[in-house]
Amino acid sequence: MSADAVHFYWRPGCPFCSMLRRGLDRRGLTTVDHDIWQDPSAAAVVRSFASGNETVPTVVVGDTGLVNPSAREVAELIERTAPHLLPK
Repeated sequence: MSADAVHFYWRPGCPFCSMLRRGLDRRGLTTVDHDIWQDPSAAAVVRSFASGNETVPTVVVGDTGLVNPSAREVAELIERTAPHLLPK
């Protein structure tokens, strides 16, 4: 499985999103951010991984989505599936 980016799905005012954002920033992980309140297609992606719910944060790497993950879980997913996306 290959991935072109780490996709971070969030919404304004979400404290869990803010907490994960800080953790990803501390690890130096670059993401493509998607505000599910501004982008209906982003909301649809989240629903596809969250049993029809719009639960954020959701992170997608390749074909794998993590719903409300920790920064450690995201880093481990990247290490397994897309190590080229890790900071140099």
